[in-house]
Amino acid sequence: MIVGVPKEIKNKENRVGMVIAGVRALTQAGHKVLVQHNAGIGVGIGDDDYRKAGATILEGSREIFEKSDMIVKVKEPLPEEYPLLREGQILYTYLHLAADERLTKALMERKIVGIAYETIQPSDGSLPLLAPMSAVAGRMATQIGATYLQHDHGGKGMLLGGVTGVDRAHVVILGGGVVGINSAKMAVGLGARVTMLDVNVHRLDYISDIFGNEITTLYSNNEQIEKAVTTADLVIGAVLVPGAKAPKLVTREMISKMQAGSVVVDVAVDQGGSVETCRPTSHEHPTYSVDGVIHYAVPNMPGAVPRTSTYALTNVTLKYALMIANMGWQAAVGKDEALRKGVNILNGKVAYKQVADDLGLPFEPVRV
Repeated sequence: MIVGVPKEIKNKENRVGMVIAGVRALTQAGHKVLVQHNAGIGVGIGDDDYRKAGATILEGSREIFEKSDMIVKVKEPLPEEYPLLREGQILYTYLHLAADERLTKALMERKIVGIAYETIQPSDGSLPLLAPMSAVAGRMATQIGATYLQHDHGGKGMLLGGVTGVDRAHVVILGGGVVGINSAKMAVGLGARVTMLDVNVHRLDYISDIFGNEITTLYSNNEQIEKAVTTADLVIGAVLVPGAKAPKLVTREMISKMQAGSVVVDVAVDQGGSVETCRPTSHEHPTYSVDGVIHYAVPNMPGAVPRTSTYALTNVTLKYALMIANMGWQAAVGKDEALRKGVNILNGKVAYKQVADDLGLPFEPVRV
């Protein structure tokens, strides 16, 4: 199989779909890997490094797409990349379709095989290809929130952990999954007062076992959310429903009751966001203010730490890339149920039910 790795073109997206180890593994298995010129420059991997591993370097993305059977990326295609996709081509990347009808319909029209990292799910319910980026984003959320609480960044001028004799900042985390846990680790480590909300009581028990009295756990409902959010200095949206739009948990009214200079970091923005007042921003223009509350809603947060993110991502994506290349996508998804759940677009149809339901589109399951 010919595997193509184009350069990412999303704003300030410095990650790359494959590192040296991935190229070497694929080429040693008898496949051909095409890498776009300077695709790995953001993570410190030069063209010569890829060549030494067995890759062929091509100048432009058009040639990569034209010659490749499978495209391995990090982020979803942007509109200028839609025409480069062709019928039957495998697109293996993060897609987050439930919040993007335009992208979904474009991929349906191109009749590609769209395999989304974020919905590959083993029988234990985990999301192994999403987990490393969730961990990165969760840790970054606290770090970013702490920065924007500084007065020189427009915040109320609070140190997350305070100092002796002065209040600590109150960090409220909505969701106790991988993002939430990693946000909490950072917030507790910096000395903040932390409250975490989730609808899964067993998850809350687990979190209490981990953190003990260092955080407060609350069952998530409208009343508890409002009480926590309106007293928060930093709110982190860490809600995830696999493959689906994020539920809007924080209302405009709640935001209006927060103190000016407070901060909201909505990690769920790539799935539509869990805060009513959030809209996608970019690394170039990451924030805006609503009722004096700073909103940070960059969909590709891990792109700001590309070295950490790329290597963590390739650790989990390579296994399935090899499986698809070695067996072909049909045999691979027939053999591996987790990978089958990753198929979101097939034969011009939506093949992942939650995406179809959220966008009001017909659903056609994968049949192998």
